[in-house]
Amino acid sequence: MAWRRLAGAVLAAGLTLLAAPVTAGAQAQEGIGYETDPQGYRGKPAGGDWLGSYLWRGRQVWCVQYSLLAPDSSVEYREGDELLTKGGARLPDDVAGSISYLLLRYSNTQSADESAALAHLLHTWTAREDPARGISLDPNSDFRHIAYNADFHFQQLGRFGQAQQAVGRLEAEAAANRGPWAAKVTAPEKEQVIGTPDTWVVDITKTDGGQVAGAPLSVELTDATLESGAATGELTTSADGESLAVKVVPTGPNPSFTVKLDSPADRPKVQIPADDNMQRIVTTGGEKKLTANASTTAKTPPGVVKVAKTDAETGKAIAGVALKVTSADGSTPAKRQDDTGLTGPEGTPLVLQTAADGTATVPDLRTPQEVCLIEVAPAKGYEEFFDPNAPPKVCGTVEAGQTLALALTNKPDKPVVPITIAAGSQGAGVVAKAAYTSEVSAGALVGFGGVVLLGAALVGLLVRRRATSRS
Repeated sequence: MAWRRLAGAVLAAGLTLLAAPVTAGAQAQEGIGYETDPQGYRGKPAGGDWLGSYLWRGRQVWCVQYSLLAPDSSVEYREGDELLTKGGARLPDDVAGSISYLLLRYSNTQSADESAALAHLLHTWTAREDPARGISLDPNSDFRHIAYNADFHFQQLGRFGQAQQAVGRLEAEAAANRGPWAAKVTAPEKEQVIGTPDTWVVDITKTDGGQVAGAPLSVELTDATLESGAATGELTTSADGESLAVKVVPTGPNPSFTVKLDSPADRPKVQIPADDNMQRIVTTGGEKKLTANASTTAKTPPGVVKVAKTDAETGKAIAGVALKVTSADGSTPAKRQDDTGLTGPEGTPLVLQTAADGTATVPDLRTPQEVCLIEVAPAKGYEEFFDPNAPPKVCGTVEAGQTLALALTNKPDKPVVPITIAAGSQGAGVVAKAAYTSEVSAGALVGFGGVVLLGAALVGLLVRRRATSRS
């Protein structure tokens, strides 16, 4: 059966209210329930007893003072204090909690069996015998002092459907689920990544610590959504007594999850009529509003840098090139996704080498972040144009969840062709003088989805060789 929904639930048309027999002239409208044989008392009007709900000005209500006049829609009601017995005694805590739960759970039932069972339990608990206050089963009692004969009416309910079974079921359910309840939301322990769903846990617990089954609740999310993409929604706690697991997708840096629900009040409230002969009524039990919240932080998805090192003339991959990974300043370590520095064993920026295919990959980088790769030492055959004071370097910004492709080229060492000059001339022995500047080729990005590419100047070295003399 559906629970009473959260604030603003609309009662279905055609449902009505509960009370004692209707006297002539009363404008009371019976709703869902059963008419039983009457319990006799002094001055009882003709007709049977009604076990079920009543409708008062379009609202489904329930009566709590057996034998008083049924709720009349022409009579004004005002909010009162906590519900007391017909004799004015305070209800025991467990009874008050059971009534609050049943009104929350079944106040809009459309089952005649449940409606009659609820009415029966309400009268059993609130109009029981209380000799000290003059409430008695003595048939000579008038309508103000007659107690509700629970045994008699229970036997009467045996004539209808599953009403007797409903009495036992509702009573047991109330004992197991009565309030006060507690609400709790737990965020995931591990770091959250924007755009990646994770499980949050909602616990709605009873006084014994067990989970409340089938309870409706609303959810509101900030910097996050449900898997459906909605930032709000209506959920129901599980029916198997387990915590409610909810998939939540962070959409910003501070995801927050709030649940709201109605729970049974410790003690139900009663509405008091202007006519003292009229029934006092209860509707939803004066339920309590529960709210629980949890929040955490989330980061953007990590990024990857992939660099390719190639020969500037042939385009072939250069393996074994040592590259230092730094932040934008070229000296401090780049950041991992967990915000720790990307360092080697000695705590300095990590140095890696290109593989056989000339590439090196740096995964799990914090985003967004500018990252530089700086050549530490040249590969064999490329030493000639390497300047340790201005090593080749390439930088770029790695974005959330993306792979940044970078490229560097090196010119290979060049053989020197001797130049013959006349013997004895000034400058004898100088065979070559040259300077070369490396180029960064766009072709080096082929296969990497070209992104950021920065060139690095490589200064050639002066090469001298001594010329051989003639015989």
